[in-house]
Amino acid sequence: MFGKENYLWMLIGVVIIALGMFLMSGGRSNVDPNVFDSGSVYSARRNTIAPILIINGLEEEMYAIFKKPKTNNA
Repeated sequence: MFGKENYLWMLIGVVIIALGMFLMSGGRSNVDPNVFDSGSVYSARRNTIAPILIINGLEEEMYAIFKKPKTNNA
């Protein structure tokens, strides 16, 4: 159903999504867990970069699914 190139694009999409999820994770307080650290929660990395990476990864997955595999007409 899918060609080798499709699976490669799917793998690239999964890696991009995983990177976005990794960037979005974390945020515990190093000093006191009862203290709210707004700089950690509302950082540009979590609120801007990570969601953009996840959306780009999903777009890669859509491209990989809809891309027609190359056929050898010999």
